Amino acid sequence: MKIGFVRRGHSATGGAEAYLLRAAAALRGLGQETSLITTSDWPTEKWPCGDIVRLPGKSLDEFACAFRESQTGCDVHFSLERVPGCDVFRAGDGVHAAWLQRRDGFDPVWKRLTRWINRKHAQILRLEREVFDPANTKAVIANSKMVRDEILARFPFPPDRVHVIYNGITPSSGAPSRAEARQIWNIDEKTFCPLFLGTGWERKGLSTAIRAADCLEDTTLLVAGRGVADRYRGTNVRFLGPVKDIASLFAASDILLLPTWYDPFSNACLEALAAGLPVITTDANGFSEILERGVHGDITSPGDVHAIAELLESWQVLGRCSSAREACLRLASEFSMEKNARKTLSVLQGVVAK
Repeated sequence: MKIGFVRRGHSATGGAEAYLLRAAAALRGLGQETSLITTSDWPTEKWPCGDIVRLPGKSLDEFACAFRESQTGCDVHFSLERVPGCDVFRAGDGVHAAWLQRRDGFDPVWKRLTRWINRKHAQILRLEREVFDPANTKAVIANSKMVRDEILARFPFPPDRVHVIYNGITPSSGAPSRAEARQIWNIDEKTFCPLFLGTGWERKGLSTAIRAADCLEDTTLLVAGRGVADRYRGTNVRFLGPVKDIASLFAASDILLLPTWYDPFSNACLEALAAGLPVITTDANGFSEILERGVHGDITSPGDVHAIAELLESWQVLGRCSSAREACLRLASEFSMEKNARKTLSVLQGVVAK
């Protein structure tokens, strides 16, 4: 079977792109053929998994229209983009309508009133309604129960055609010891280091993370990823910028902190878990569904600085983070990319067979 992955544009640090590459490689390992349907933005050398079909895509609408008129030569289309007419849509970016509703709780009034000046929101919402129309899409994959429930609450899509398949990861190797990693990053052995990792700092709750870390002593919040550091102030924060050597950064850190406003299922959390790090996140992150409080980390509400500071302080106890390592590794091992690919392939084969 030839599977056409549909994704407009390209981000070097994007979670969707990282998932797409892992999924394509895993599906090829299961004997399938894969193709990428995208725009001119995706670098040829960044797609080692078959041929590339390039379509116009200056806007979401233009890409969607071009896709409808294209002949790709694929047996099934698996979209990570809100493109009506694909066989299977993976809602890896969540539900935009749900995200905007959650965002209302954090944005000031002026920001909510001026939001619709940006036509992109209206485009996404319209395309989302079309994608979640059962006449346009044969099946939907949600990467958390949270996203599944958001879909079913807002759109008349048949529940039996929405499949929850959690993200999967490929095990990494070659990480240095904690002592070696701390030397690499010039971190004192006694300093407690929560790690904040990712782009989209506002949505992921960086302000909350900084304020919580500032409540603690002997603590440095490590912030890795692309963002405007000058917009944030704190006494216990260190901005690292985009980081390529994530393995050594995980090894140098004590815990991952992601107080996100909205995340369908954070890959960064799963990757941290696979590195043996416990995770503190919010119940607005689909990843929290697999977490056992106090064992693999903890869960709180978005924006609750006091609660996050208390949780950080409880995990700051000498040796607690390291003692959670084995439990974190065991949990992460249940979410392999191969398992994700097999479940995804079953959905794809199901829609082709009908």
